[in-house]
Amino acid sequence: MSTAGIVLAGGRSTRMGGSDKAMTVLGGRTLLSRAVERLAPQVDALAVSSNTLAPGTIDAPVLADAVQTFEGPLAGVRAGLEWAKSQGHTALASVAVDSPFFPGDLVVSLAHSDRSRIIVARSAGRNHPVFALWPIAALDPLAAFLERAETRKVMAFLEEFVFDSVEFDAEPFDPFFNVNTPEDLAEAERLIRP
Repeated sequence: MSTAGIVLAGGRSTRMGGSDKAMTVLGGRTLLSRAVERLAPQVDALAVSSNTLAPGTIDAPVLADAVQTFEGPLAGVRAGLEWAKSQGHTALASVAVDSPFFPGDLVVSLAHSDRSRIIVARSAGRNHPVFALWPIAALDPLAAFLERAETRKVMAFLEEFVFDSVEFDAEPFDPFFNVNTPEDLAEAERLIRP
């Protein structure tokens, strides 16, 4: 199995004052650079999903959504699946740019399950649907879902396609902790201190 990776960095970041969350600095580095550095060793190729990042911001392809109206993470996953398929990969691992502590073994852990299904990370009793391993076979059903669905919620598509989950340890803190507010950023700064 050849796995591509996509960093989903297309959110509007309204709770962070509307600035580009991907460029938020944590411990002297942007959330984007942290996510790319953490995911790159886990995959065979990597791209970033964003409608706002300028090409050259990061040393990776930047994929815009087909529709640039902030359709949510599923639009970024769709762009990632299209790109991964064009590059000959058989699966796509997705991560959110605002979760700087996602596991260093995320992809290999997700890959141990049924590869015909979407495999989602889970911790502390809840699913984290943007942290997932997507078979390329999900592309056409996802495109059809986005064209007809009234909701753009990731879980709505996952429940329709059928998915499995893999549990990750949430101690000493949840590795899928995400930075949504200035208070979350302050907590993340506390967590990265030695």
